[in-house]
Amino acid sequence: MDRMNDTLIDVPRGLTNVVAATTALGDVRGQEGFYHYRQYSAIDLARERTFEDAWYLLLFGELPSAQELAAFRARIAEARRLPEPVSELLPAIARLTAHDALAGLRMALAAVAAADGMRPVYDQDEDARLHDAIRVAAVTPVLLASLHAHAEGRTPPEPRDDLGHVAEYLRLITGRTPDAAHEHALSAYLTAAIDHGFNASTFTARVIASTGADVAAAVDGALGALSGPLHGGAPSRALDTLDAIGTPDRIDGWITETVRSGGRVMGFGHAVYRTEDPRSVLLREVAQGFGGERVDFAVRVEERVQQLLEELKPGRGLHTNVEFYAGVVMELCGIPRELFTPTFAVARVVGWTAHILEQAADGKILRPSSRYVGPPAPEPLPGRPIAA
Repeated sequence: MDRMNDTLIDVPRGLTNVVAATTALGDVRGQEGFYHYRQYSAIDLARERTFEDAWYLLLFGELPSAQELAAFRARIAEARRLPEPVSELLPAIARLTAHDALAGLRMALAAVAAADGMRPVYDQDEDARLHDAIRVAAVTPVLLASLHAHAEGRTPPEPRDDLGHVAEYLRLITGRTPDAAHEHALSAYLTAAIDHGFNASTFTARVIASTGADVAAAVDGALGALSGPLHGGAPSRALDTLDAIGTPDRIDGWITETVRSGGRVMGFGHAVYRTEDPRSVLLREVAQGFGGERVDFAVRVEERVQQLLEELKPGRGLHTNVEFYAGVVMELCGIPRELFTPTFAVARVVGWTAHILEQAADGKILRPSSRYVGPPAPEPLPGRPIAA
């Protein structure tokens, strides 16, 4: 429900297609199979430009010149540095959250905010908010990689400032400097994943930012939303599907049994797209650039599953979504499966922080209404003795 002139107006469950705010950051056109960041196609950016290019675009509204990009990369590298008290705290956080990297990241980001003395956006000017937005997005992959290393009993690698954001993340995770092909593959995925409309985590970040809270608090809330399996948990589950099917001769039987038993085939279907997910098209291309049995099997599963789903659920138009090939690409790049969703967060935190800045500039707290459906009120309280 929304309240206008004291009249409650019905809205659909899940707020589907309800416009909750305006944004200049981008849009998703689901019927067309297209989405963009500001004035540029997100997929074109993922194919042709760097991750930092898209990051700069969201923050400043234009693609950077060569000089602006170099200065921005230097600013990001500086913002990746961990406060000493946080570095000392990370082994304990890793022990507590070894089973849940997103939980560890939420704790570590809160520690960074405390160590930095991060202030509420309500009390900051535009430059201070921008500083904190870059800080949080830049430090996120370093925290994830450090927590992962500590969870495995390893000392995190020493940071390097000469690598780009994506290459440095891959190096910190795998322990080796990536080649150009792997850096480009992961950059394409992360760039395509930066922003995608008012999804649950982005909307959560904006709600928290609207209260005037600090940037890290808003991002922590978004991470909490992302931790839900219906939002951010599908890349590893899509690979689990490939593993469960195992061989081409098992595709038909496994899919048919899963669908008829009411199960969900992970990696297929999307709440917005009624055409192919453009991110899936991009990542299929990236995966096929590497080739190999795993990629060939994924393509074969995709083709057959779509045929079977049309037979079993005619008219639904269920295509692969971004998670199906995202898992394949991340596996090819050497990222462990337990870090698939956290790696998605490495990209999405750039979008979240851009939305936080936009919401903070608006200055209006988000405060929707609800419709009460409980028992009538007021009713008299049931009688009971009053204690002496």
